[in-house]
Amino acid sequence: MKIEVQSKKGLRTILSVIVDKKTIQIKMDERLSELQKEVALKGFRPGKVPPSVIKSQFGKSVYGEVIDKVLRETSTKAISEKRLKVAGQPKIDLKQFGEGKDLNYELQIDCLPNIDLKPLNNLKIDNFKIKIDKKIIDEKLSEIAQQNKIFVDKKDNEKAVKGNKVSFNYSATINGEKFDGSEGKDVQIELGKDLFLKGFDEQLLGVKKNDVKSVNTSLPVNHPKKELAGKKTTFECKILNVQDSEDRKIDDNLAKTVGAKDLNDLKSLIEKQISSQYSQALNSITKKEILDQLEKIHEVELPKNLIDQEIMLMTKNLKPEEKEKYKTDNEKLAESRIKLGLILNDFGEKNNLKVSDIEVQEEIQKQIKRMPGQEKMVLEYYQKNPSAAQSLKGSLYEEKIIEFIKSKVKLNTEEIDTQKAEKIISEFNKSNIDDKKSLKTKSSNKEKVKSKKISKK
Repeated sequence: MKIEVQSKKGLRTILSVIVDKKTIQIKMDERLSELQKEVALKGFRPGKVPPSVIKSQFGKSVYGEVIDKVLRETSTKAISEKRLKVAGQPKIDLKQFGEGKDLNYELQIDCLPNIDLKPLNNLKIDNFKIKIDKKIIDEKLSEIAQQNKIFVDKKDNEKAVKGNKVSFNYSATINGEKFDGSEGKDVQIELGKDLFLKGFDEQLLGVKKNDVKSVNTSLPVNHPKKELAGKKTTFECKILNVQDSEDRKIDDNLAKTVGAKDLNDLKSLIEKQISSQYSQALNSITKKEILDQLEKIHEVELPKNLIDQEIMLMTKNLKPEEKEKYKTDNEKLAESRIKLGLILNDFGEKNNLKVSDIEVQEEIQKQIKRMPGQEKMVLEYYQKNPSAAQSLKGSLYEEKIIEFIKSKVKLNTEEIDTQKAEKIISEFNKSNIDDKKSLKTKSSNKEKVKSKKISKK
């Protein structure tokens, strides 16, 4: 095999590779010999088919198979011999091929750039430490108490009012006819929440134990059985019980109801949960600032093929006219992503940062713990989808690099309360939206940080 550098411009190198015809022929003969032992043709005993017949029958397909294999092997060897760090998939341009001829092709390679990593000790990064006010914990405790109300039986002659729990059996009909699922036993609803069917709760106001009440309503328009969707329905309800709610004391018993050891343990768990959620959001902001500064201080020549691949992934769900409209903006976003990816990877490689299989399994176990009752499903997902585990490994690798960088920069750490955290998160999200309002890609909102007001529910 003969390998020569045809041209070298920037990150792009073109190699000329020649594989002599003798090498091709040897591999052809080897494969044809294998086939002679494998194939069974009418009129010949197994393994006794003449080589000429084998070649006549399978010569063209074998040649294609051999050439494909030779291209893979020789291109890998050529890249290795020239010590090229390949970015993306090399392109092969066949110049000469055919039986009895040398194989001659050009190998176009876009290489990874050599990055001059800048010192990190001069970078100043804002970092936030969240402090959870006692008032927020108390509010969450009140919510938990409200969600776990105690209901006690009302007197038989007392009417149901909003907030009461009503238990009943029902038999339903559509135009006087029963249907599949038309009966229900010991159904319980809290009047006023309107969770059963729209308008159902209101019609049960004023009922007493042992009453029979007709309720007229409609089945949901998204009913799983299309023939029943939106149909006007009459429910004959036999009232079994009416219960009134009592305020739940915020004490050890409440804590045990929701799985905590005692009230202090519950308060601690609430504080950790809210703190963790705010911290995730604020850490995302710190990460964005780190990435912005890394991009700003580094000059990196970018492989065009990686940019093209990124644009293709970003815009694959867009219409042609949308691709054209947002072409410039998407090119800039793709360049930014590739640049940061290369910088981070270089930091990882030069500082010997790695993610072990054990760390991946530990992260999977953490995910399992966060999804009680779905442990088997999560585990099977990663077992059946190796690419998902690989993607998880990539995410862990990136986070490890970010943490390494955080340890090297000057962190301006400020302790803040939840009110200020909400303001910072809101301003960050607004700024992010403004920055991306002209962009249109399938993943244009990935960087948005969730407001943690939601997390308190």
